[in-house]
Amino acid sequence: MPYRVTFVCTGNICRSPMAEWILRHHVEEEGLDVEVDSSGTDSWHVGDAADPRTVEALRRAGYRSAHIARQFEPGWFAKYDLIVALDEGHAQALRAMAPDAASREKIRLLREFDPAADGDLDVPDPYYGHSSDFDHVLGLVEAAMPGLLDEIRAATYEDA
Repeated sequence: MPYRVTFVCTGNICRSPMAEWILRHHVEEEGLDVEVDSSGTDSWHVGDAADPRTVEALRRAGYRSAHIARQFEPGWFAKYDLIVALDEGHAQALRAMAPDAASREKIRLLREFDPAADGDLDVPDPYYGHSSDFDHVLGLVEAAMPGLLDEIRAATYEDA
C-alpha cells in the first residue's frame, strides 16, 4: 500500500498545490510508492484550478501541474500517513478537526523539514502578492523537500 501525503493550505490554489506537485516530481524521480495530493482548510476555491501564478512558478522551475481545489474533510485523517500544513493556522484548523490523538500526530508543518527554517515555520501566503512572492514560496517548499523525503523514506522503510 502506498504511503499517502497531503498538503493543506487555506484555499488550495497556491501553496498546497505547489508543494503537492514538487513532492510528486521528487517521489516519481525516485520511484517511491507515495501518493500525493492537497486540499484547503476553507471552501472558497473548491472546484477552481490552481492560481495561474502558482502554475507559472512551477513551470518556470521545471515542474508540471494539474489541479482542482478541494476542501479537507475530517473523515480523511484515516487515509493519510502524513498531513502537511503550510502554516500554523492551517495546523491549528487541522488539529481542531482531528478525531483523535493519532490523527493529530500526523499533522506537521512543511518547514519543520527545512533545517534552515530556524523557527520560522510558516510558508507565507502569496495570493495577494506578485509573481516574485510565488517564486519565494516555491523556494521555501523546495528547501523543505530533502527533509520531507528523508521522513517519507524512513517511514516507508519501517513499513517494509
